Amino acid sequence: MSHLRYLLAEATDVPDGDTWLALSEAAFQQTLHIPHRRADWRLGRWAAKKALAAWLGQSVAPERIAIHPAPDGAPEMLLDGGAAPVALSYSHRAGRALCMLAPLGTTLGCDLELIEPRTDAFVADYFTAAERDLVTQASSTERPLLANLLWSAKESALKALRTGLRMDTRSVEVDLEDWRVEGSQPWKPLRVRLVETGKIFQGWWRREEDSLLTLCASPAQREPALPARNFPFIVPPRCPPRDPRPVFLMAFNETPPSPPAPG
Repeated sequence: MSHLRYLLAEATDVPDGDTWLALSEAAFQQTLHIPHRRADWRLGRWAAKKALAAWLGQSVAPERIAIHPAPDGAPEMLLDGGAAPVALSYSHRAGRALCMLAPLGTTLGCDLELIEPRTDAFVADYFTAAERDLVTQASSTERPLLANLLWSAKESALKALRTGLRMDTRSVEVDLEDWRVEGSQPWKPLRVRLVETGKIFQGWWRREEDSLLTLCASPAQREPALPARNFPFIVPPRCPPRDPRPVFLMAFNETPPSPPAPG
C-alpha cells in the first residue's frame, strides 16, 4: 500500500486575479455567475494545484495545471496539456477545501463536511436501515457528528464510483469501527460497501476542528499524510508594471491640455 497525500486550503489562501488559472479554466470561470459558487470553484482549484506541486516535489507555475471534468463529470488534472501522474479528488465547504492525491490508477473519492444538525427526514431519506439504527442509538450530542460522518463517507464512495449523487445514497452502506471522538484526532479507518455487489471500499476519516474529512480508495491505501514540503507558487502579476512616467488624468472626451507657450 502507498501513502495518500492531502492538503487543506482556506478561502483566504486564494490569490486575487486570474493569472494563476489555465486559459481553459479562466474561460469556464466566466460562466459562473453566482459569487459563492465561483469562490468555491476557485478555492478547489487552488488547493488541487498546490497539492500537485507538493506531490511532484517541485515548484510549478499554477497556470500550467488545469483541472477539468472527464466525460462522466469526475475531475481530472492536466499538466502542460497532458494527464498529470496522479489520481485526484477534492471537496470544498464553508470556505475550506480538501484535496486528496493518490498514485495514478487509484480509484479515489474524498469529501469535507461541516459537523451540523441533520433532520430526521434527512436520515430517513438518505441512510440505509442499519445506518438509521446507528444514528437512533446515538445521543443527541453525538448525532451531528455521526450523521455527517455517515453522509460524508457515502459522498466519498460515490465520488470513487464516479457517479456522485446521481446514484442513490442508500446503494452504499458505511461501516465504522470507532466514531466517538473528542476534538481533532488522527485518521481512523472506515469501510463502505456497495450493497448490490458487495464490493468494499476501504477508507479513512478524521475530525478537523468543526469539519469532517473522509476518503475511499481502491486498492486500499495507508492513512493520508500531509505533503512533506510545501512548494510555493509564483503567481504571475495581474497586469504589466505601471509606467513610472507622470500622466495626465483626463475625463472622458476631455481635450488634452495645451503645452505652455514659449516664454
